[in-house]
Amino acid sequence: MSDLLKDIKIKAVNPLSADRRHVDPAASASRMDEASSGALRERAIAALRTIYDPEIPVNIYELGLIYTLDVDEADGRLYVEMTLTAPGCPVAQTFPGTVEARLREVEGVEEVTVKLVWEPTWTQDRMTEAARLQLGLL
Repeated sequence: MSDLLKDIKIKAVNPLSADRRHVDPAASASRMDEASSGALRERAIAALRTIYDPEIPVNIYELGLIYTLDVDEADGRLYVEMTLTAPGCPVAQTFPGTVEARLREVEGVEEVTVKLVWEPTWTQDRMTEAARLQLGLL
């Protein structure tokens, strides 16, 4: 796992959305709740927190695998950019579909687009403090 947890700062921006709200899972949960603008966004985040990385016992939201979550409350559309801990991850082909299916179950969601991205590379800097504590990194 040490190869997966490199100390590299990353920043991701979704240029496709007029509602650009970069997800920074390393920020405190309360700050994320304050920054979110609606119930659909909160339900989507709650759904993401129920999906766990198959190799690391932390949910994908706290692990920092969600780079972008754009929410169109009025139309019920979600746009997600996510990554995996490593390009060679055995679920690289199927995991975005798993995320999409879970988000489609959220009340009020009509359309979901999940895009798997590899740039910027995922690092432990994306993890929340709770995730780092759970993995013994603090």
